[in-house]
Amino acid sequence: MTGAPTQAELDAARLVLDRMGVTAEDLLNSVKPPAPTFAEYIPVVATAVGDGTRRAYSPYWNRVLEQWADISLSDRTPTDIQRLVQHIKANLTVRRNTRNGNSAAEHLIAALRCLYRHAVNDELIDERSNPAAKVPKPRRQPSNRRALSGKQMDQLNDVVSTTGNDPQLDSLIIRFHTETAARRGGALALRPRDLDEEQCMVHLREKGETSRWQPVSPTLMWHLLQHVEQRGAPMNGRLFRYADGRPITYHRYDNLWSRVGENLAWAGKQGVSTHWLRYTTLTWVERHFGYAVARAYAGHNDTNTDAGSTTTYVRATLEEIATALAALTAAAARSWKTKSGASSKEPARWSVPLCQFHSATRSGCSGSGRRELSSM
Repeated sequence: MTGAPTQAELDAARLVLDRMGVTAEDLLNSVKPPAPTFAEYIPVVATAVGDGTRRAYSPYWNRVLEQWADISLSDRTPTDIQRLVQHIKANLTVRRNTRNGNSAAEHLIAALRCLYRHAVNDELIDERSNPAAKVPKPRRQPSNRRALSGKQMDQLNDVVSTTGNDPQLDSLIIRFHTETAARRGGALALRPRDLDEEQCMVHLREKGETSRWQPVSPTLMWHLLQHVEQRGAPMNGRLFRYADGRPITYHRYDNLWSRVGENLAWAGKQGVSTHWLRYTTLTWVERHFGYAVARAYAGHNDTNTDAGSTTTYVRATLEEIATALAALTAAAARSWKTKSGASSKEPARWSVPLCQFHSATRSGCSGSGRRELSSM
């Protein structure tokens, strides 16, 4: 078309727009500026998500920046993302628990979906133009993790309490995870203000911004309080700290399990990690107290499970969780006595058989915990 439109052509255009319910202003407002580049937008999203999400996705956003820093979000296609997935898998750092790069591929796609979801919400791209939503995640393989045997737990605790530059810290970490079945992030987020000494409970804040109160033994509570006092943890700061007062990070866990793998061949070959302790505790609870108690012990509150909606009506109480904990710690103490023939001083990890812990959660635990620990 050349030259200015005729009056007839303008009238025809107005008629078509009127029938479509579109105004000239709509057409002008529909012109969007180009979408930002990955280098421009990733920092924006990183400040908008929670700490857990940022920590999980940052390594993958960094890999995206290595390849696409100066490329606009609107210039990537599903095929481009699939090529990046294959590049990541081909250049993967092999770790103890590496499984053909499927986990890395899943996390990369999830990180890009998070990025593009924010871009759609910010109206930087159209929802139909979201390439990450069109790339399927790889099928998640069944986990190789399982519950550790009593013998393996004994070996694990022996290595943790006799090696490394801070056995006291590492033993406390292992005891904490064994009793609470908490995830690693829950321990790292724990603060002194999250300890309820009177009721013998800790407030766990874990993935998905979930939180819950979890019963602990008087023994563990006493050691946590001693740790806070001796290492100078501020009330609102991280609880677990090095001897010099610095808060621990994920690196402490990496070094801990690397050392365990070096000393226990089976742990190194199978890639045992903190999550195996969660499997161990929850398996024991499920076998002795049933699925409902194990589910509550784990802090699971999602409704999209194979168990169906029945879990809404059979939800375990905090008292039932405390009863399971009492039996768990009492069984561990009895097991140690039977194997070692000990009759007096027990190791710190299972020093108090908590046969009466169920009532202690109501009446307070600080006194009994301190008295029994003082005799160690």
